[in-house]
Formats: sequence, C-alpha cells, structure tokens
Amino acid sequence: MNIDLNADVGESFGPWTMGDDAAMFDIVTTANVACGFHAGDPEIMRKTAELARGKHVAIGAHPGFADLIGFGRRRLPGLTEREVENLVAYQVGAFKAVAALTGYPMTHVKTHGALGNICNDDDALALAVARGIKAADPDALFLVMPGMATERAAEKLGLAYFREIYADRTYDDSFNLTDRAKPGAVIHDPEEACRHVMRMLDAGAVVSVSGKTLKVGIDSICVHGDNPHAVALARTLRNQLEAAGVTVARHTAS
Repeated sequence: MNIDLNADVGESFGPWTMGDDAAMFDIVTTANVACGFHAGDPEIMRKTAELARGKHVAIGAHPGFADLIGFGRRRLPGLTEREVENLVAYQVGAFKAVAALTGYPMTHVKTHGALGNICNDDDALALAVARGIKAADPDALFLVMPGMATERAAEKLGLAYFREIYADRTYDDSFNLTDRAKPGAVIHDPEEACRHVMRMLDAGAVVSVSGKTLKVGIDSICVHGDNPHAVALARTLRNQLEAAGVTVARHTAS
C-alpha cells in the first residue's frame, strides 16, 4: 500500500508562531498552506512554500473562512454559493501566485475547518468550492473527505482528486468529523491516533465513534499542524505505517 501523509501548515501570522512546520516537513509528504483568511499571511505563505521546496513536500492551498480570531473554525451561516466561489478562488489564486515566486508549484487544494465541514454536508456548497478551484487552477487536485459531498463535487466537475482520513479527529455517524465541542473529538495521544488510522486502513473504511463503517478509498492521512502533539503524532504514525509495510509517498494524479 502507498499512502500520502499530509499536514495543515503555514498557520503562523506575522511574528506569531503556530506549529512547527520545519519539523513537520521532515515527516509529511504533502502540506496544506493557510492562505491568509483563517491564518497565515503572504510572507508566511512564501516561507512555507520555500521550506516545503527544500524538503520536496507537495504544497497546496488551504482556503478557509475569513475569521482570523476564530481560526476559521466557526461556522459562518448564510453564505451564498457565489460568495463561496469567490472565497475559494481568491485564496487559491493568491497561494498559486505566491508559490510561483518560489519556483515551486502548487499541486492541490483542501478546504479548511468550518468551510470544509459545511461543504462536506452540502452538495451545492461543495460544488461552489469545486467551481472556485477549477476557475483558479483547473489542474489542481482537490483533497477531499471520502464519501462526502466534496468527493461528489470533484467527480461532477471533472476535477482530479484524492481522499483523506484524519489521524487526530474522530467521526460521527454521518462520517463527517465529530464537532470539536464534543469530548474526544480531537485525538492527542500518538498511539491512540495510530490505532485509529490502522483500524480504518485495515477496514478500507471510515469508522465512526459508534463503530459504523463507510467503505471508501483512502489515499492520504491528515495530521493537524496546530495540534500541540502534532510532530510527535506524525512521526509515530509514519514509523508505524512503514513498520507495517506501507510506503509513505506524496500522491500524484493517476
């Protein structure tokens, strides 16, 4: 089995630091870079792309809601499809341009936080995201949650895509992520996260907190860079994957 290991990074802002991106780039194969709306800024975006280039880690845009204080994790109700298209196209276009300054091209797009959670459950908004991506870069891969509206949107619009599961998050019975307000929604212990991942890889399915399963394809595993245990979790996970005979490598379009 080949599997990609991705992390959400570039979430610092000005002089304020979030996560240890340099350490993560020694472990992961793909990075999703904040685009200045939920976190990050143009200089952080450029530095992150430069770091990734030096480690041969694939880079993608990680657009989210314009909510720095809430870190893009608060739901913003009432957005129209047109507003979501604008939100995504603007951020993807910005990151693609900043990445070009480094001579290291953007490969993919993944929605962040509440934007992603909402779109996973809403086919119309997922299509709006996909249209925004396609307008900004029709060749970009769409990193989606398997079995959700984002995967359906990618297929409908003909976007190449790959599918991720989360190492450090649990799933509710809809197979979307468990609300962060609920106890146990975020997994901090590296060993527990590894068991969570291996259970899903062995089953070839997303497994909910109640034990329900959804058979899906799995191409990538995500670790959130802002988790205080992120580096230890990612390192433990990679070591255990490789010990199990899994080849950890960046995903490429088929």
